[in-house]
Amino acid sequence: MTKKSANHTQSLKIPKIILLTSKLISFISPKLITLFAAKLFTTPIKHKIPKRELEMDRNSLQKLVSIPAIGKEVVVYEYGKSEKKVLLVHGWSGRGTQLFKIADELLKVGYSTLSFDAPAHGKSPGKDTIMVDFIATILEIEKQFGPFEAAIGHSLGGMSVLNAIKKGLKVNYAVVIGSGDIVEDIIDDFVAKLELKPTVSTLLRLHFEKKYGEKMNSYSAFLAAKETAIPVLVIHDNNDPEVPVKAGIHIHKYLKNGELLLTDGLGHRKILGNSKVIEKTVQFIQNK
Repeated sequence: MTKKSANHTQSLKIPKIILLTSKLISFISPKLITLFAAKLFTTPIKHKIPKRELEMDRNSLQKLVSIPAIGKEVVVYEYGKSEKKVLLVHGWSGRGTQLFKIADELLKVGYSTLSFDAPAHGKSPGKDTIMVDFIATILEIEKQFGPFEAAIGHSLGGMSVLNAIKKGLKVNYAVVIGSGDIVEDIIDDFVAKLELKPTVSTLLRLHFEKKYGEKMNSYSAFLAAKETAIPVLVIHDNNDPEVPVKAGIHIHKYLKNGELLLTDGLGHRKILGNSKVIEKTVQFIQNK
């Protein structure tokens, strides 16, 4: 593997200052480290929009939309003009323009797309968020801008799409790319990356369950997949360093009407711009 391609399959590293701070707090108090880890877990990184996404950004009709269920606001992007609409949902620390290459191809075959900066992402206000907010945003956007022919989600966006379908989102097709699966695994992995003891993972899960009044694992993607009857295309890279390929394989196993596409060497983000992935995605939505 070349140095350039290796970058696409390399996991994001947590800054040393955060690792050191986490370890210090963990020695002081279990309650404090739980609150500190929860803050980190729910705070996305806001990246500057890259040049490659500027065209979609310039050519989109953008508006700030209220999501009453969570008391937050999001920036929505309407791209193209067609009654055949596809909803695009980015992942953690992503943006509404991140799936621009998929959006461009959909426009070419007669669709328009609608995407959004999730709470605390991109141009949307706020500093913290969680998957519950993503799902509530999807359901509210369907009310205001739907119906949608299909929904496409990347990473956390894929998990959110499946959970939104479980909660009533009506689409004919769904595509999930590099989607996470079991919530407990995601929390365990996060705690491991912080180089903290596994007991912190349990404390963090219990913290969220107390806050939201629900079992965190009830949001696992495979459980939503179990209840999903529509055709769903699951795309995952064998070398994804952020979300292991076993997540995609497991989700597919539980779908009633699923299709699985595994790729090699595309990692977690480059996969969104791969021509074969985009072609398969568009054809799937067109039922070709």
